[in-house]
Amino acid sequence: MKISYPSEDTLLINVSGTWKLGNSLPSVSDVSEQINEKSLIRKIAFDTRELSGWDSGLLIFLKKIIDRSSQYNVHVLDEGLPSGVQRLLSLAAAVPGREDSLKGEERISLLERIGEATIDFKHSLKGTLLFTGEAFVAFLKLLRGKARFQRSEFFLILQESGAQALPIVSLISLLVGLILAFIGAIQLRLFGAQIYVADLVGIGIVREMGAIMTGIIMAGRTGAAFAARLGTMQVNEEIDALKTLGISPMEFLVLPRMLALILMLPLLTLYADLMGVIGGLLVGIGVLDLNFMEYYNQTVAAVSLNDLWIGIFMGAVFGFLVAFTGCLRGIQCGRSASEVGKAATSAVVSGIVSIVIATAIITIICNILGI
Repeated sequence: MKISYPSEDTLLINVSGTWKLGNSLPSVSDVSEQINEKSLIRKIAFDTRELSGWDSGLLIFLKKIIDRSSQYNVHVLDEGLPSGVQRLLSLAAAVPGREDSLKGEERISLLERIGEATIDFKHSLKGTLLFTGEAFVAFLKLLRGKARFQRSEFFLILQESGAQALPIVSLISLLVGLILAFIGAIQLRLFGAQIYVADLVGIGIVREMGAIMTGIIMAGRTGAAFAARLGTMQVNEEIDALKTLGISPMEFLVLPRMLALILMLPLLTLYADLMGVIGGLLVGIGVLDLNFMEYYNQTVAAVSLNDLWIGIFMGAVFGFLVAFTGCLRGIQCGRSASEVGKAATSAVVSGIVSIVIATAIITIICNILGI
């Protein structure tokens, strides 16, 4: 590297040879010293006619010179640089640094963040209410026999959200029954009341735990699938195409999914109740030395039809909530692949939260009514 002065206000850097990271490259401090010594310098130019090879080492050197020059209000001329170097430098200047972006984020005040969150909540609430109204209208059309959707797709969704969910529901429900029985056995053994494990497992599974665990499973399995499918259709503009053809996406896409889960989740709840009771039975026979008929009779005596109907009703409510949140997040999805992932995640979180809230409300109502 050679430094010359073609004029009083211009510093010319002659770059020659091979400038690569593996070689010994000059220091930027030499250029900084020249700028400090000659206060009249306002421009820095380059002569690369003798440059034989370069890589990112030259770019790093030039970027450091540009940063140093900006501190002294010295303009860097890139006309003498290779065209490839000029393009890369322009790209580097176009993309802001991470530190600059972080500083910009830090400047946002707390009140501004609260305001943005409030506006986002307002838009989200408005979209949810609009979706709820459209879903209600679609159900009214279904009752009048005017809803338009493919029956074949409806039966396919029934299969996907029903029969294909049996393996995971079986495993989780069986394990939940085992866990409840073990927890009860630890305490009831102290009093010689092992037989009441059947009461604990039967009432707990049939009344609430079967429906809750099935709802959570379906929120993670089917609710996320609904959001991802509808979100992908949103990205591919398939939903816009349906609207252009005069077909309501609410009737054609959302309604069959909501019907399928409302119908299937109570049935899956019944199956989960059976598997949970079997899990408790395994513990009662294998650990507590109870015989089959003894455990069966105690379960039948403890569990009432009210408990069964409450569990089935909760399953239907959870089916509606899971389908509602999954389809809502899918319809509200943005136009990128990352938005599809966010929609699926939001569908799972919203579904689980709504299930927990609905469980609390139904439990309080049942307590007030004495059932």
